[in-house]
Amino acid sequence: MKVLYVNHTGQVSGGERSLLELVRSAPPLVSPVVACPDGPLVETLRDACIPHVSIRGIDASLKLDPRHTAIALSDIARSARAVRAAARDHAVSVVHANSIRAGLIATRVASRHRPPTIVHLRDRLPASRASTLALRAISKADLLIANSCYTAASLDEAGVTCNRRVIGNPVDLDRFDPDRIDRSAARGAFGVASGDHIALVLAQITPWKGQEEAIRAIARVREQHSNVRLFLAGSAKFVSKTTRYDNRSYLDHLHHLVDELSLRDRVKFLGECDDVPLLLRATDTLLIPSWEEPFGRTMIEAMAMRVPVIATTVGGPSEVITQWRDGLLAPPRNPEAWARTIRNLIEAPMLRQRLARNGQIRAQSYATATHVEELRAVYAELIATPHGWGGARSAVAAPPLADLGSAMAQESTAPAANAG
Repeated sequence: MKVLYVNHTGQVSGGERSLLELVRSAPPLVSPVVACPDGPLVETLRDACIPHVSIRGIDASLKLDPRHTAIALSDIARSARAVRAAARDHAVSVVHANSIRAGLIATRVASRHRPPTIVHLRDRLPASRASTLALRAISKADLLIANSCYTAASLDEAGVTCNRRVIGNPVDLDRFDPDRIDRSAARGAFGVASGDHIALVLAQITPWKGQEEAIRAIARVREQHSNVRLFLAGSAKFVSKTTRYDNRSYLDHLHHLVDELSLRDRVKFLGECDDVPLLLRATDTLLIPSWEEPFGRTMIEAMAMRVPVIATTVGGPSEVITQWRDGLLAPPRNPEAWARTIRNLIEAPMLRQRLARNGQIRAQSYATATHVEELRAVYAELIATPHGWGGARSAVAAPPLADLGSAMAQESTAPAANAG
């Protein structure tokens, strides 16, 4: 079967890494094609010899001014035409949109005479009229897949009742295998001194990922543990005028904060990291201090590498981590609570060992092979069902695109959306 994967951006973040994991590991009976804008994602697809189709995509949040809203609606329409042509030219069996924004494109293609459509929800939009209409718009799909129950709950809040499944993100357990990387060599590669305790935040640079809170927590921990260091890996990759946060300014703010707290020798900005397993092997604790986290892909990667994890209590991590057994949870936007939890971990080597061991066992549930087989079975079931599962779609009528655009233009004071 041929599957057309639709992605709304050419950048590579958590959702795109899960997509790449999927298409690289596609079973022999599944032939993937990816429709996405130009960018680093296309370069990676070429290196993996995965065919791709160029589309315009959507460079926008769901909170826009009238001018940007008009551009976004035009981008959706143009991208939908390109996806429709690709589905026809490649004779695809299933269209699988990799995000809510990609779903706005793909569901414009969906009809009784088109391939069945899946929309993958990898983030949870804040409650607003625009987000409600967006979720209702993608309910035209034959199936919605959420990466966590937390993400899926946004559908209930929007009044969307439709076919859905919860399928966590995959991790390549062969690549994220601590036994294949020498720890001393890994720490040497990142300039880690003997006795240093390395805490790592591995995420795009944006306020909701909580890098500021991590810096403030480390400042508190340093008062008792001078050997603690914080690595910030990631970049401000979403920086267009339509991006909800000014991520470049936020990065500048983080640098100023480090200087203000006299942490220049304790905090290291790594930028994008090409070898994540090597970085994790050099790490003592992974921090996920996000305000909310739809799933937390780096959580599973760290667990697989036997790195203890401290994650936010809000979102998907609490569905994976059992407190004190295979990880620790702490409330977001609370540097003092995070400092206390980090100190507890530094001071309890037996706890670190137990969390590392149990975390690695927990990560086995998210093996790529298991994820791929689950999706293959979903595709086969969709294809075998006349017209997909369309007969059981949401009872809520999908709004016209113009209604969504109108709401997007009016949502100038809506809270920020988190893309995980």
